[in-house]
Amino acid sequence: MLFIFDIMKTVVKVRNLTIILVTILFITSSSFIVYWIEPETFQTPFIAFWYVMTTITTTGYGDYVPETVLGKVYALILYIFGILLLGIVIGKMVEAVSLYRRLKEEGRLSYKGVGHYVIIGWTNKSQRTINELFLAKEHATIVLIDTLKKSPTERDRIVYIQGDATEREILHKANILHCDAVLVFAPDTIDDPISIDGRSLLIVSTIERLATEKNKEIYTIVEIVREKHTLNFKHAKVDEFVLSNEAFSDLMAKSALHKGSTKIFMQLLSREHGDNVWELKKSSKWSTYRDAYTDLQKRGANLISNRKDFGIIRRLDEKVPDDAKLYVICDEETYEKISAEI
Repeated sequence: MLFIFDIMKTVVKVRNLTIILVTILFITSSSFIVYWIEPETFQTPFIAFWYVMTTITTTGYGDYVPETVLGKVYALILYIFGILLLGIVIGKMVEAVSLYRRLKEEGRLSYKGVGHYVIIGWTNKSQRTINELFLAKEHATIVLIDTLKKSPTERDRIVYIQGDATEREILHKANILHCDAVLVFAPDTIDDPISIDGRSLLIVSTIERLATEKNKEIYTIVEIVREKHTLNFKHAKVDEFVLSNEAFSDLMAKSALHKGSTKIFMQLLSREHGDNVWELKKSSKWSTYRDAYTDLQKRGANLISNRKDFGIIRRLDEKVPDDAKLYVICDEETYEKISAEI
């Protein structure tokens, strides 16, 4: 028994790949040995393999049993060393699964997928944004970067990466070069607006350098605390920025001036309601804005702007640019039909 325990201690310390290879070799060689010892009982190597597997897994169907002394002696070897090796392999597999789950929970694994959304910063606002993204794209994958010791959520399709987003290595772990968009949120734990925006600027600068080095385009959206800092972010080639306090102040003012107006804005901002704002590209059938406006109206959609230009309603006879980004208001079903036909 002491000899067996010494062997177990030695085997457990061996690398996982070595143990697996030794186990496979032991099972394969044992199958041929059993077949060689009693060819009349085990008519084919496969039958011998069946017997070896049912023996070392302690299943023991009893459909094939060795009849010679040598066969029974070798069966004893299978009982002892076969079960020992297989038990260690199963233990190593369970340990590997447990390690993988722990590393995933702690955000130490890299993400290899593409077309995902990268969220930097776990805040109340980022949580609401994640909910909205999943409402709009149920099968989207979100990679969350934060410095928390463990993933703050167990929600499916959210991959956690632990680390400082200003470090290139962490951004590479999130496979940021192949994402659909990056959303940088202002942290809730910092009170100084300069420190908040300074951190965000450092993050987007790092992202921009990575994109330039690899000749890639990474769409970045940043939450900014102070409006006067927007020029700095424009120099960092940020695609879009949102002033965290601006929207709240504007909605409060509009609510006071036009009572009930905030309900309209909140409905357009949330995917939970029927009609929302959708983006469309130009159709080959549309020459002017009037063509687009009339055609979309017949389909049940209202054309409201080209990018941030809401004045196209007063210039309906102007031509629609080929690179136009047209925004319409309609329900999801209508949008899907229109986008499929364009």
